[in-house]
Amino acid sequence: MKQDVFGQTVSLTRDATVADWSATQRAFLAHGAATPTHLARVLEAEPDFALAHAVQGLFYLLLGRRELVEPARTALATAQSAALRSGATERERHYLAALEAWLAGAPSRAVAGMERVLESDPTDPLAMKLSQAIRFVLGDAGGMRASAERLLPAYEPDHPARGYLLGCHAFALEETGAYEQAEIAGRQALWLAPDDAWGLHAVAHVHDMTGRARQGLQWLTGREEAWAHCNNFRFHVWWHKALMHLDQGEIDEVLDLYDREIRAERTDDYRDISNGVSLLMRLELEGVDVGDRWEEMAELSARRTEDGCLIFADLHYLLALARTDRQAESRRLIRRIHHDARNSADEVGVRMGVPGCDAAEGLAAFTEGRFEAAFVLLCRVMPQMQHAGGSHAQRDVFERITIDAGLRAGRVDAAELLLKERLIRRDGREDAYCATRRNLISAAREPDCSNRVSAQ
Repeated sequence: MKQDVFGQTVSLTRDATVADWSATQRAFLAHGAATPTHLARVLEAEPDFALAHAVQGLFYLLLGRRELVEPARTALATAQSAALRSGATERERHYLAALEAWLAGAPSRAVAGMERVLESDPTDPLAMKLSQAIRFVLGDAGGMRASAERLLPAYEPDHPARGYLLGCHAFALEETGAYEQAEIAGRQALWLAPDDAWGLHAVAHVHDMTGRARQGLQWLTGREEAWAHCNNFRFHVWWHKALMHLDQGEIDEVLDLYDREIRAERTDDYRDISNGVSLLMRLELEGVDVGDRWEEMAELSARRTEDGCLIFADLHYLLALARTDRQAESRRLIRRIHHDARNSADEVGVRMGVPGCDAAEGLAAFTEGRFEAAFVLLCRVMPQMQHAGGSHAQRDVFERITIDAGLRAGRVDAAELLLKERLIRRDGREDAYCATRRNLISAAREPDCSNRVSAQ
C-alpha cells in the first residue's frame, strides 16, 4: 500500500503509478483537460487498481451521454473483477458502490457513497469533488454547501486540496444566496490554487447574480490562465464573460466570443450545447439577429433526441430544435420526455416528469408563439426548475423566457411579480434584463398617446 499526494492510502505498487494517480486527481479538481490522459496511464500501468476503474465509470456518467452508459457498466464490471483479484480497501469499495448505485438510476445514493468515504476521512478530495459534481447535476445546492462546510475544519491551511474545497464552497455559497461570503471564498480559493477555475467562476457567478457585469469583466480579464488548462469547462467560463458583455449591451463582443471561444470547437457535449443555446436565446430575446448560428446547435441536438440522461440537456436540445422549426424532432423529443416520465421510476425519470414535461411543453409553446400557454406551463413548473440541475445562471434563460412569455401574452401584472421575485433572489440588484422589462411594463401602463391627443 502506498499514499498519494493527498495522503490517501491506495492499493498501488509502483511509485510512478502513484504519481500518475495523484496527477489524475489534481487535474480533476482543476477541471483539467489532462485528466483522462493521466487516468489512462494509471489503468495501463496497474490494471488491477479497482478504484481507477470505478472513477472512470463515474467520469463517464458525469458526461451525461447515453452512449457512455455502457462503458460505465464495463468500468464497473472491470473494477469488481479487479477488486476480487487484488483486494480493495473499504474506501475503494465505497467508490464501486457509488458507481453501481448511479448505474441503477440513483445518483443520490452515489452521493451518499461519497459522503460515507468522507465520514471516514474528510480530507479525501476526490470524494469531495465527486460529491459536489453529482449534487450539481441533481441541482442540490443546499447539499453542496452543507457537505463543503462539514469538511472545511479538516482541511488545514497547508492541505494541498484546500483551495479546491474553498472553490466548491464558494460556488455553493453563491447558489444559496450568500453572495458576499461566496466572493471572499472564491478569491481565497484562487489564491491557494491558481488553476482552480471552479472557484474563479464562482466569483463570476456572484457578479452575475448581483448585477455587476462591469466588475465581473474586470475580474475575469487577465486571469485567463486560470482556465486555459481546462477541458471544455473553459468554454463555459468564456460564456460567463459573454453574458457580462450582453448585460452591458456590447453585442459585437458577445458574438465574437461565441464564435472565437465558446464554439471554438464544434463539440456535441451537452454542456457546450447548453452554453451555445442559452446564449443565442438570450440574444434573440433582446432582439438580436444571430444569423445562422442556430443551425449548428440544431444539427447537434437532432442527434440527441433519444438521449434521456439529463432533463437539463434535453431542454436545451429542444430549444435549438424549436428555434429552427424542426417540428418532427421537437415533437419526438417531447414524446420521449413524457415516455420516460411515465415509464421510469428512477431519479432521472422523476426529473423528466417534474420539471421536464411542463418545461418542455412550455418552451415549445413559446417558440410557436403560443405565449399564454407557455406562460401558464412555465410558471407552473418554475419553482421546481432547480431539480433540472445546473446553476442559477444557466437556468436563468428559462426564467427570462417565462417572463417574456407573460409580457407577450399581456400578463403584465404577473410578469412584474416574477421580476420582483427575481430581484429579491439577486440581492435586490437589477441587471440590464430586469431594467429593460421593467421599463417595458412602465411604458405599457402609460395612457395611450393618441387618447391624450384626442382629449386635448
